[in-house]
Amino acid sequence: MTLYVAREASKLWKRICKEVSIEILLLAEKWKLLLAGLIFQYIHGLAARGVHYFHRPGPTLQDVGFYLLPELGKERAYISETVFTFVFFSFVLWTFHPFIFQSKKIYTVLLWRRVLAFLVASQFLRIITFYSTQLPGPNYHCREGSPLATLPRPESVLEVLFINFPSGVIYGCGDLIFSSHMIFTLVFVLTYQKYGTRRDIKLLAWLTAVTQSLLIIASRKHYTVDVVVAWYTVNLVVFFVDKKLPELPDRTNGTPSPLLPLVTKDKDSRTKEEHHKLLNGNSGDTVDWIQL
Repeated sequence: MTLYVAREASKLWKRICKEVSIEILLLAEKWKLLLAGLIFQYIHGLAARGVHYFHRPGPTLQDVGFYLLPELGKERAYISETVFTFVFFSFVLWTFHPFIFQSKKIYTVLLWRRVLAFLVASQFLRIITFYSTQLPGPNYHCREGSPLATLPRPESVLEVLFINFPSGVIYGCGDLIFSSHMIFTLVFVLTYQKYGTRRDIKLLAWLTAVTQSLLIIASRKHYTVDVVVAWYTVNLVVFFVDKKLPELPDRTNGTPSPLLPLVTKDKDSRTKEEHHKLLNGNSGDTVDWIQL
């Protein structure tokens, strides 16, 4: 038993090391795009913080979802956040499964490059939308009488740039149309729908997205329109952006990807083969790289 565990652990370690070397090659090529996507996450948070300064509390607007769904209340407002946290970390863990499991379909770096492109495009539209019209927030801390509903004039630029993390993110107001939680949820679900392999998990993911939508409305964190607009906007963004991006290579057949440079062993054997061709008067390319 001990020998079996040691042998399997050795195989797993070799698999992880091999995957890390592959992903490092991809990261070296795509790091600028990934960094830009991560920086925009901060810009999106900064924009959401900025619109809070313009927020003015008022009577909650009439809403069909508020009429149909009972209010969860402050004491149960954590439920929607719990569901979102589950979706977020489940997706993140899945994107790193090639490091552990032998069956692989994706490259982690290339997948996150795609996901960040979807997020940035959706968040850019969201920023334009919630700055165009500020609605009175329906959340408890955004209502009339709450000290968090309005922000005083910032005393310095640093106060704005640091966005008062994390409370400034949790207790934000004014960034309503459309829901940021639904942007992340739908981008993750749509990505797994395309690149995931388990049909039952795909069905569960869509059911979770619907449940998340209803919980957001029942928690009074967003108006129904914020969720509805997110559903068709994110789907359209993913549809059109996906067509502009190069398709991910399929790893399910177990063959080396043509997107990566040859590993050292293959390169050496290829060099010997082509040296032999040159000695026999045949010509051949000496480099086997394909642009990422």
